[in-house]
Amino acid sequence: MIPIRDHNPSNRTPFVTYALIAANVLIFIGYSDMFSNPRQLMTFYDAWALFPNRVSQGEDLHGLFSTMFLHGGWMHLGGNMLFLWIFGDNLEDEMGHVGFLIFYLLSGLAAAFAHVIAAPWSAVPTVGASGAIAGVMGGYLLLFPKARVDLLFIIVFFIRIFTVPAWVMLGVWFGLQILSGVGADPATGGVAYWAHAGGFVAGFVLALPLWLKRGARGYWQNHQGRPPHPEARYEYSQSRIPTVRRKR
Repeated sequence: MIPIRDHNPSNRTPFVTYALIAANVLIFIGYSDMFSNPRQLMTFYDAWALFPNRVSQGEDLHGLFSTMFLHGGWMHLGGNMLFLWIFGDNLEDEMGHVGFLIFYLLSGLAAAFAHVIAAPWSAVPTVGASGAIAGVMGGYLLLFPKARVDLLFIIVFFIRIFTVPAWVMLGVWFGLQILSGVGADPATGGVAYWAHAGGFVAGFVLALPLWLKRGARGYWQNHQGRPPHPEARYEYSQSRIPTVRRKR
């Protein structure tokens, strides 16, 4: 299940969203050649990644921030930036450029702290913007629960695009983080499920003042729970492949 776009893209240029995507991509490119040298890569992570055991002792606190701009591979980076591109623009449109940047960074910090709390003595380096982006998803759920999101499903040879309300997609995603977090040991590495959950909850809470200022449920009623601008129309058509007859 991969989200590929929402049906209400912002009419304004989301400068901060684009800047965050650019920053993550450029930083990753800056150290991507280290993946061919594991020792050099670990030295880099040792300096900049988040280490819960160090933070628990009041050391290397900069990792709470720098981890938001590091990734473990191209797929990791691409997936995170896709989610930020889909959900970031409308939130930035409502919060303003500066407000959205502050919201994003606070969500990322909350996610990092959630991971530290879940595994305070873990010595496994943690990297990724997914906690901050989970905050964007939490804020999106509160402000635009009925926004339509296209999901790409790929099961072996079955490939389909389905359109669902944002609350379904985001609710399922959040539930999976909780269930996976309960069944996983955060101290052994892998996906930082509690960072995702923590960031999501933080984003939801941080967006509450704006939601209340806009009129709370009245805001939903005024815009049908969707971003306050016209819905884009996407049309899907089958590719036209010419038929070639075989000579007998």
